Amino acid sequence: MKSFFLFAGLTLCAVFCQAAEETPLKLVMTIPLKGIDGKLDHLAVHSKGERLFVANKPNNTLDVVDLKTGKLVQQIKDQGKISGIAYSAELDMVYAGNGAGTCNGFSCSDFKLVFSTKAPKADNVHFNKETKAVYVGCGKTMLMLDAKTGEMKTTIELPGSVHGFKIDAKAGKIFTILTSPSLIGVVDMAKNEVTEKYPLMLSDAGSPVAYDNKGGLLFVGCPKKAVVVFDAKTGKELEMVEIPAGIDDIHFDKTLNRVYASCGDGFLCVIEKKGEKYAVTAKIETPKSSRTCAFSGGKVYLGVPKQAGQDGPEIRVYEAK
Repeated sequence: MKSFFLFAGLTLCAVFCQAAEETPLKLVMTIPLKGIDGKLDHLAVHSKGERLFVANKPNNTLDVVDLKTGKLVQQIKDQGKISGIAYSAELDMVYAGNGAGTCNGFSCSDFKLVFSTKAPKADNVHFNKETKAVYVGCGKTMLMLDAKTGEMKTTIELPGSVHGFKIDAKAGKIFTILTSPSLIGVVDMAKNEVTEKYPLMLSDAGSPVAYDNKGGLLFVGCPKKAVVVFDAKTGKELEMVEIPAGIDDIHFDKTLNRVYASCGDGFLCVIEKKGEKYAVTAKIETPKSSRTCAFSGGKVYLGVPKQAGQDGPEIRVYEAK
């Protein structure tokens, strides 16, 4: 009988150990920030994993985290309604899109302001290393700025309000996720205009987008419980994956061929292809309104709003397994 219980115990232990090993995202660090109640906005990671930049929107600060020590080292003040963040390793600069109406560029050597360019309704920001340009989503327009000086280069008119977008520099395209109407507007970077429109019909309006450039797939996050998969070449909707509500960031992991989606309803979802279809393979429970994240170097950085009894919000770092 003792042998039976010993065998059963070892079997259960093996099962639990295997389950732990198979967890696709493992929490490895929690980094406390400072600030008031409210939802954090977007994040960006230094390419070598040295720093994390956080849009601490309730606090109106651009927060700088040292990832080697896991500590907040700087809060750049007066970033009104800060939303989008982008980092340039080539120039060692960080860019903040502020909803109050500016795109600010900072030197990462001393975090001094390099430029402040007028950008009404500034939201998401991306850096294009091929052209050393910064693209800023501003409602129904997209601004192209010189990444060194902030000089306005081009204004691209869009058929709807832009939310997330991804740049494919090699293809010379920018995939913009638009609302009113709900569609993907494809910007030709040579012409600086929308030349293709892919309607979103399988779900409600999209917001964030992830891009598998090798597979030619776009993953559009829809806040009302869905990720829609598009063929990036043809614009055809391939399928819809049901997820929890409130998605505001989504990333593609090309190493593990996965998608990570942060949902404000309280989950960090892992999406993978099973057979011929994509499906949610794991849901990591998170505090409500933890809706934004960044992905780099095999790690997911999740923005968590201030919780009861804490001095401020926090960043939870998950390692992809």
